[in-house]
Amino acid sequence: MSSKARWHLAPVVALTVLTALSSAAEPAKPNILLIVADDLGWGELGFQGNKEIPTPHLDSIAQNGVRFTSGYVSGPYCSPTRAGLLTGRYQQRFGHEFNPVQTPDGEAAGLPLSERTIADRLKAAGYATGAFGKWHLGNQPQFHPQKRGFDEFYGFLGGAHTYLGLGNGRNAILRGAEPVAEIDHTTEAFARETIQFIEKNKDKPWFVYLPFNAVHGPLESTEKYLSRFQQIEDPNRRVYAAMQTAMDDAVGSVLAKLRELNLEENTLIIFFTDNGGPTGVNTSSNAPLRGGKANVWEGGVRVPFVIQWKGKIPAGKTYDHPIIQLDIQPTALAAAGVAVSADDKLEGVNLLPYLTGEKTEPPHKALFWRFGPQRAVRSGDWKLVEAGAGVQLFNLQDDISESKDVAAEHPEKVKELEALYAAWNADNIDPKWIPGDPARFLRERATKAKAKAKRT
Repeated sequence: MSSKARWHLAPVVALTVLTALSSAAEPAKPNILLIVADDLGWGELGFQGNKEIPTPHLDSIAQNGVRFTSGYVSGPYCSPTRAGLLTGRYQQRFGHEFNPVQTPDGEAAGLPLSERTIADRLKAAGYATGAFGKWHLGNQPQFHPQKRGFDEFYGFLGGAHTYLGLGNGRNAILRGAEPVAEIDHTTEAFARETIQFIEKNKDKPWFVYLPFNAVHGPLESTEKYLSRFQQIEDPNRRVYAAMQTAMDDAVGSVLAKLRELNLEENTLIIFFTDNGGPTGVNTSSNAPLRGGKANVWEGGVRVPFVIQWKGKIPAGKTYDHPIIQLDIQPTALAAAGVAVSADDKLEGVNLLPYLTGEKTEPPHKALFWRFGPQRAVRSGDWKLVEAGAGVQLFNLQDDISESKDVAAEHPEKVKELEALYAAWNADNIDPKWIPGDPARFLRERATKAKAKAKRT
C-alpha cells in the first residue's frame, strides 16, 4: 500500500477507533424487572418478619438491595394501583379511581388512551418490552398491553383468574391477542414466559413487567406446593402458603436466569404488591397495620416494597421515609437515561439519589389517597384519615396501627393536612366509572360536600 493510500485511510481508522472507544465507555442501559404481587399482606414475607412461609428468593432482593419500611401504593385495590404504576401519575387525575367495569356491554373502561405508559417511554428509548401476568387495565382491544407500549404479552386481561385453568372469553389466557391451548399453573407459566423473553432479548436492554395473580383468590394450588405445608391445619391457610411459595419459587427462577446470563448486576429489580391483603378472603395478614384491601387505612395502602440494583444502590439497607409506587417510573427512566419533561406530568420522584445518600431530605412532602368517600393524606409521621367515622388524625411513628385518634389534641395539624389534601384534590377529576350504583355514590358525595361546606 502506498504512503498516499495509508494517509487517506488514517482518518477513517482513527474515526473507527474513536467510535469504538466511545461506545465502550458508554455504560450499557440497565434492564428493568418490575415484579408485582396481588393481594399480598403486609406481614407475609420473610423480609417483613414472617417465619411461617419461607420466601428466600424475595428475601434475597431485600438482602441485595433496599427495603422500604414506608412503601405505599396510590390505590387500595387492584386496577387503580396499576394505573398509577404504569402512568407515574395519581390515577384520580384521569378518572381511574376504581376497577374497570368488566362487562361486555358496558361503557369501555380501561386505562385512558390519553395516558402514556412506562412501556411507551422505554420502548421509544430502544427497550424490548414485555408484560406477563395480570393486566386489569381494560379488556377491550384498545386497552390491550400491546397497544400500551408492550412488544409482547402473555396473561389475562381481567382482575382475577383461576391458577390451574385457561379461563374463557374476555378472560382467557392470551399470548398476544390469541387464547392459548393449555396451561399448567399460571404462576409458573408467567415466570417461564418471562425467562424466555429475557433469553431472547439478552443482548439488548429490556423491560419486563411481571404482575402475578398470586396471591389473589381463588385459593388454588398444586400438590407440589401444598405438600410443603402439611403442618398448617387451616386448609385455607395451607393453600395460601402454597400459593405464596409458588410465587417465590417463580421469582427465584427468573433471578437464577439473570445470574446465568450475567445480567443481574445490570438489572434494576423492583418488587411490591398492589394493595394490602384481604384477610377474610385469602387469609393474608396485614398485622400490625389496621384494615386491608379496599380501604385507606395503612393495611390497605402500605405494602412490602424492595428494590435491588447491585453496585448502584446499597445492599441490605432499609429506607424509612415514605415512598410510593408512582416513584417507580421516574426511577426507572433515570436509570435508563430517559429524559423526563414537565409535559410528562409525572408525580413520582427518582429515588436513586435518595438511596445512594446524595439526597437526605424526604422524597415527598405528602402522599394522598382518594377512594370514593374514603380519603387520606400522610405528611411526615402524621396521617389524616376519613373512612366512615369522621376525620381522624394519627401519628404513625407512635401508632403504626392507627388505634389512637389525636385529632382533638392537634387541631392545627388537622387543618394543615386538610389544606394539603384540598390542594391535591383540586387537580383530580370525577371517576370515569363507578362500581355498584353510580347514582347513589354521587348523591352521597354531593351530600357530604354540602355538609362540609356548611361547616366551613
